[in-house]
Amino acid sequence: MKNKMKIEKIFIEIPTWLGDAIMTTPAIQNLIKTYPDAKITLLGSYVSTQALGNFKNIEKVIVDDTKKQGNRYLNLYKLAKQIGKVDLAISFRRSFSSKFMMFFIDAKKKFNYKRLEKKQIHQVLRYNDFVNHVLNLDNKAGDLKLYFSAYKYPNPTLGINPGATYGSAKRWYPEEFAKVAIAMSKTHDIVIFGGPSETDIAKDIEKELLSNGIKNYQNLAGKTTIPELIEKIAGLDVFITNDSGPMHVAAAYKVKTVAIFGPTRFKETNQWNNPNENIITKNLECAPCMKRTCPLKHHNCMKQITAQDVLKVLY
Repeated sequence: MKNKMKIEKIFIEIPTWLGDAIMTTPAIQNLIKTYPDAKITLLGSYVSTQALGNFKNIEKVIVDDTKKQGNRYLNLYKLAKQIGKVDLAISFRRSFSSKFMMFFIDAKKKFNYKRLEKKQIHQVLRYNDFVNHVLNLDNKAGDLKLYFSAYKYPNPTLGINPGATYGSAKRWYPEEFAKVAIAMSKTHDIVIFGGPSETDIAKDIEKELLSNGIKNYQNLAGKTTIPELIEKIAGLDVFITNDSGPMHVAAAYKVKTVAIFGPTRFKETNQWNNPNENIITKNLECAPCMKRTCPLKHHNCMKQITAQDVLKVLY
C-alpha cells in the first residue's frame, strides 16, 4: 500500500563506508520507484556520495564534513538547516550524530535506521525492510545498483583487492594474493586495487610479481577516484577480494568473484544477488568474531586459507 501523503522532496543520509552505502541501493531504488517525481537531497561521506551521487532523481549532493573543524554538533545543526524543508527524511545510519542532525531537519516525516530483525539476515534486506516498515510499503529488494559504465580491458583481466578498511583481521595475506596472481597471469592481465591507506600491501604484492618475472600487471592502489574504481572493477573477468567496499562494487556488476571471509558474518555482508560469487571461509569456532584485529592473536580464520583454495575455485 502506498502512502497517501504527497512526497515531493526526500532527504536521504547514506552510510559512511562504501560497501554499506552500496547495500542501501535496492532500498533507494524502491524509494525512487515509489515516489518517481520526488527530488532527492543526498548526504554522506565523500566516498559514499561519489558512488551514489549520480542516481536519477538526486538534485543535490552534500558531503558530510561536520567533523573537520569547529564544534561538530553546531556543524550538524547548520547542516540540518541547510537541507531546508522536505516531505520525507530517511537516514540509513544509527549513530548518535545522525539522530542529532535528523532532529533538526524540517521534515513532515523522518525516520532513523533501526534493525528490525534479531536473527542473521543480509544487510540489504535490513535496509529494505526498514524502508518498507516505516513507509508501510511492500517492495522486494532488487539488485545492487550503481550508474557507471564498465571499463573495457584489452585482455581477460583479474582484479585483486588486498585491503579492507575496517581492520587487519579482514585482510588475507599479500603473499597469498600474489601466488594467485602469478598462477593466473598466464591467462589474465592483473590489476591491483586499493585505497590510499593500502598502497603498502599493494606494493608487497607488486614486489612478489616482479621477482617472479610477471610484467602484465598494473598497480592502481591509491591512484583511482571512486568512479574510476567502480568502472575498473565493473569491467573485470575475475575479482579476488576481502570483505570490503570493492567487493560490493563487483556484486553490483555481477563480476565473477572469490570473496574471502574470516572474522565477519558472510550471511549478512556477502555479495547480494551475485550468481557468480564464490565464498571462501574456514568456518572456525572462533569466527565470526567481528573484531578489527584477531583477539586470539593467531588469525587462523585467514591464515588457513591458501592460494590453492582460491585457485581450486577458479579452475
